[in-house]
Amino acid sequence: MNRPPLEVADIIRAHGKEFVKRYHSVLTREHRKVLRAIEHCRTAALGGHVDQCDRCGYRVISYNSCRNRHCPKCQIAAREKWLADRTEELLPVPYFHVVFTLPPMLAELALQNQRGLYGLLFQASSRTLLQIGANRKHLGAQLGFLSVLHTWGQNLQHHPHVHCIIPAGGLVLDHSRWIHSRKKFFLPVRVLSRLFRGKFLALLKRVFRRGQLTFPGELSELAQPEAFQQMLRHAYLQEWVVYAKPPFGGPRQVLKYLSRYTHRVAISNHRLIALQDGKVTFRWKNYKSGSQKGAMTLDAVEFLRRFMLHVLPRGFVRIRSFGFLANRVRKRKLQICRTLLRPEPTQLPMNAARPTSQTTSYICPSCHHGRMIVVERLTAQQFLFQLAQRGFLDTS
Repeated sequence: MNRPPLEVADIIRAHGKEFVKRYHSVLTREHRKVLRAIEHCRTAALGGHVDQCDRCGYRVISYNSCRNRHCPKCQIAAREKWLADRTEELLPVPYFHVVFTLPPMLAELALQNQRGLYGLLFQASSRTLLQIGANRKHLGAQLGFLSVLHTWGQNLQHHPHVHCIIPAGGLVLDHSRWIHSRKKFFLPVRVLSRLFRGKFLALLKRVFRRGQLTFPGELSELAQPEAFQQMLRHAYLQEWVVYAKPPFGGPRQVLKYLSRYTHRVAISNHRLIALQDGKVTFRWKNYKSGSQKGAMTLDAVEFLRRFMLHVLPRGFVRIRSFGFLANRVRKRKLQICRTLLRPEPTQLPMNAARPTSQTTSYICPSCHHGRMIVVERLTAQQFLFQLAQRGFLDTS
């Protein structure tokens, strides 16, 4: 993929100081760390490394990446490695995609209590799927699924929701057989929605009673038990959005789709169109108007404000597995699933070959056959000296 003409890093370099000046009172240490990381990613400030082709010996000098999980440029390599690790877990069955969304009235509370409420979103959605899946009226089996947290919409506003990728079926409790779901129907959406609503609000009420929520600014009134209880009642009277998409065709399609959801930040650099006169223009889809595509223009500082809404707390895990895919039982139960399904060996897609620990992620630009291997690490000063004295090509 070609390098985009505009990057989030360019916007930070041009307007980052103005953004920090305007919002310094609410920026956390993690926000500032993300700003610095993206700004310096693949620049001389982070140093570099020398890559050498393992076949023809061609050498090239490259900038180091920041490796911050919020950086648009660093997510590509992380996504490819993660997908390579996941290929061997795919089962030879169709897969469904279910999305659980928090209502807008709770989104602001979640933004101010990210670690706690995003965790509740995972708990409520996973328990809902496991309970309905185990119910004999619906499937009567243990599900296994992957959940990915997203906190943004196409316009970069705060929109917390969880994407769940689920094999179409599950294991009976005694593991004696695999139960297939219907071909075009997985679980009833309305039942999922109402159980999800009940579970999330019950968990939210519990953490409030424990004093584990904060209510800054305009949320301060909710710190009073009466106001909080009224908010819960209002939320319970709403219909919560749970969306189930049609099944995928097979494991290869699942991999392709997963790559769109697992390692994404609020916006990719390839959606950016222009930075001009202090304004940022980017591509977006308006889902309220039939997914109509268009361009949105925002003040650059407002663009950065929206982007920074999606910085997660340090150490927060945004990709989680549940059911028979839970970490502690995954290996054993996947083997049971494969035995019951008796599939043909899953072929690793050509574009998902497992990378080695030594190689970088690109083919030699000279011979087009070998892979580039890191042979030397450079500090920022060494990097600049190498560029000036040895004349290496900068591939950034």
